[in-house]
Amino acid sequence: MKLSTFTSVLATSVAVATGVLAESIPFERLNLNDTALLIIDLQVGLYQLARDFDHTVYYNNIIAHSALGNLFDLPTVLTTSAQQGPNGPLPKEILDMYPTSPLIMRQGEVNAWDNADFRAAVKATGKKQLVMAGIVTDVCTTFLALSLRQEGYSVWANLEASGTTTPLIRDNSNDIMRQAGVKVVSLFYIVCDLMRDWRNTPGSAQVLPWLAQYYPVYGNLAKGHAAAIANGSVIPGEAGLI
Repeated sequence: MKLSTFTSVLATSVAVATGVLAESIPFERLNLNDTALLIIDLQVGLYQLARDFDHTVYYNNIIAHSALGNLFDLPTVLTTSAQQGPNGPLPKEILDMYPTSPLIMRQGEVNAWDNADFRAAVKATGKKQLVMAGIVTDVCTTFLALSLRQEGYSVWANLEASGTTTPLIRDNSNDIMRQAGVKVVSLFYIVCDLMRDWRNTPGSAQVLPWLAQYYPVYGNLAKGHAAAIANGSVIPGEAGLI
């Protein structure tokens, strides 16, 4: 077979496969009234295994993921895996956010869905859309995400708050989840889809301060605009730029 023919056949196959996947998994919006937040094994010991991110950036990511529940008043379920061993507990910052939310301390189950108390806690939220992240991506996140899809839930996996040992393993795990219909998305995607409109509540009044704390790349955009308005002057050369 000529190279050009092979390339054409391959491109057609990929297009067909992508089209089939798109048809079988239609676009779905997050519904604030039907969403719960899952915090899966974001433990201080397991954190050491998250080597596909800068460690400081990644730590901020897991705290930001966890803070979504309070911003949008989402039912939140927390779980840990064998925390009495080297996996360790959840960070104090996360525990302090949810003093009354269910915390399921699994004693041995690798897949959180295998734990009856965790299943009960998720079902008790009454929500069918679940936003989640865990350490490690290829086990704690992927196993649970696939189980939830099998149970009929819609799942959004926060790719910035799940971590694992290598970028190769991360990318492969995200591909596996996507093929099962899991939406693998960013933190900002989740925030914007839950908010929908800056005029809503939560809207700009609540979300911009949250972004300033947890997503400073956008928070500083808002700060810069506010500072420019407060300063009230245009320096030579700027007037023609707007």
